[in-house]
Amino acid sequence: MTRHISLILIGALFGGGLALSGMLNPSKVAGFLDLFGIWDPSLAFVMGGGVVANSIGHRLVMSRAGPVFTAGNEGFRLPTANAIDSRLIIGSALFGIGWGLGGLCPGPAISSLLLVPGDALLFALMMLAGLAVGRMLTSGPAARPAAQP
Repeated sequence: MTRHISLILIGALFGGGLALSGMLNPSKVAGFLDLFGIWDPSLAFVMGGGVVANSIGHRLVMSRAGPVFTAGNEGFRLPTANAIDSRLIIGSALFGIGWGLGGLCPGPAISSLLLVPGDALLFALMMLAGLAVGRMLTSGPAARPAAQP
């Protein structure tokens, strides 16, 4: 039960921070991304604050033996892949294009569903459709790497 309450509080804090910072306003995000028009640099401070908070939080969390809400001493399960391949580059480009065109990325889109559902619903549906298509493209036999001899 404590885990669920913690998750709700953390999600509410994240959503509140997005709303307070203006990240739920697609026109503000578009203004930040418009480097050659009327550029709005205010979201750079939001990103900088996020980097600082994450750096401090990462140090605090990684100093522990493992996650707080795990049974036993499992330790952290961190990703080991670090290759920069075509899938990563194409996926990053598609994410950036979608962010630039829609003015929202996944976190703010989900938060926006509660505040302005009419504006965010189409974006969220298209995001889910894109995730489904991506999963289908990467789960077929052609997407699997060949077995090593």
